[in-house]
Formats: sequence, C-alpha cells, structure tokens
Amino acid sequence: MTIGLLAKAALFPCHVWLPPAHANAPAPVSALLSALVVKGSFLILVRLWTEAYANIVTAEAFSALGYLGAAAVLWGALQAIVQQRLKMLVAYSTVAQLGYLFMALPLTASHPGAWSGILMLLAAHALAKTALFLAAGNILKAAGHDVLSKLGPILPRLPITVFAIGLAGISIIGLPPSGGFLGKWLLLGVAIDSGFFWIALIFVAGSLLASVYVFKIIALAFSGEDLADGERFHSPPKLMEWTAFALALVAVGLGLASEAPLHLISLEGEG
Repeated sequence: MTIGLLAKAALFPCHVWLPPAHANAPAPVSALLSALVVKGSFLILVRLWTEAYANIVTAEAFSALGYLGAAAVLWGALQAIVQQRLKMLVAYSTVAQLGYLFMALPLTASHPGAWSGILMLLAAHALAKTALFLAAGNILKAAGHDVLSKLGPILPRLPITVFAIGLAGISIIGLPPSGGFLGKWLLLGVAIDSGFFWIALIFVAGSLLASVYVFKIIALAFSGEDLADGERFHSPPKLMEWTAFALALVAVGLGLASEAPLHLISLEGEG
C-alpha cells in the first residue's frame, strides 16, 4: 500500500511518470493533477501511517521518507532548471515541491506543530501550482508551443499571465508574505528547534534553486525580442488569464490572511 501511494504521490524515485504526464496533458487537467490528485495520495499515506498503522510505523520509517523527500526537492529543482519546455519545467517543480511535504514528516514525531506548516505548505502549493499550469496553458495557446527559448516575443504580450507566474513563483520560492513562505517558515522553526538542521538546510537550498527556474521564466518577458516573420500571436481569452492571476493572488494572500486557516488546522489537530 505504501509503495503504491508513494508512486501515486510521485515521490522520488517513483516520480518518473509525473513530468511527462503533467506536461502533456491539457493545462486544466495538469492543474488538477498537480494541485489535488498527488496530494490526495500523500494525505492517504499520512492517515495510514499515523492512524491505521500508527503502532507499527517507526520513527526510522518516517526518517526514510524524509530522506526521499530531500532527494525529491533537490532533484526536482535541478531538473526544472534544465528543462527547455515550460510545462515540463512546471511539472518537475511539482516533484520538488511535493518533496517538502515528505521531508517534513520526521518533524511531526518530535513536534506536533509541524502539521500546521505541512498543511499550510500543501494549500499554498496547490493554489500556486494551479496558477502556474493555467498560465502555462495561456502561453501555449498564445504561441502554439511552450519552448522556452522561443517565448521571448510572446511573454511581453501577456502581462497578466506573466504577473500571475510572478505571484505564483513568490509562493513556490517561499518569499514573504506568501502562503508558501509561511509554511516553510513554520517548518524551518520546527526543524531548528528539533535539531533537524539538515532539513532546514535543504529547505533553504530548495528555495534558492526554485528562484532560479522561476526567474528563468520571468526573464523571458524582458528579452526585448520581436515576433519573427510568419510567427503569430493568438491572444487567449481574458477570463483564462485572470483565472490564473486570481489563484496566484490567493496563494500570496494566504500568508497575509493566515489566522483563519491556521485556526482551522489547529481545530483539526485537536479533533
């Protein structure tokens, strides 16, 4: 059951199916797969390990998932950096971001407060990654492709979509005041308090690597390139652009309006 759920959650090294599947699916499908489906497998696994089989799952087992999560953070981010297609980049980013959730599991054994950070990070990633895939879909519709090296003339014509990518990237990287920042900040505090300094180090390294692939996209909007002869621009509907922007804005706003969600998380923990 655990191996099956790890495969569905795309935890390294069971992640090989996720990038091509998410990158080649229609953008709305990719968004739902990344935001909900893989996280559902993570939550089912957590409930099995902490409830159904809590009396037989050891701290060493949680540590093993933590190490795999750390590998996912680094491997997914490095692979995202070298990708040449936008949707493939965003898909590998999902591998990395899911790694944070698993990497934080060893913290829950020594500090129950880690669950607040895990669930906040989960919600922030769901919103930001949905926005990123929808924005990637808008770019694909406008350009007819998602090859990064050829998007220089296209992105300046899609300011709302580029702004959405920037806002979502703030949460993916973990910059304040986003929900991604709050989730990582909570987990960093727990990791340091609990003596898991290697987890804190991977959190920081993963955020730095995430900044590289996010800025790799944003930089294209300032390339100054013009459309080549015969190259066409197909403007996507404004509703599609504003939908991605709104979700990215909520991902950032989650950190500013965190009192209510954190209160709900604490009530669930008490229940």
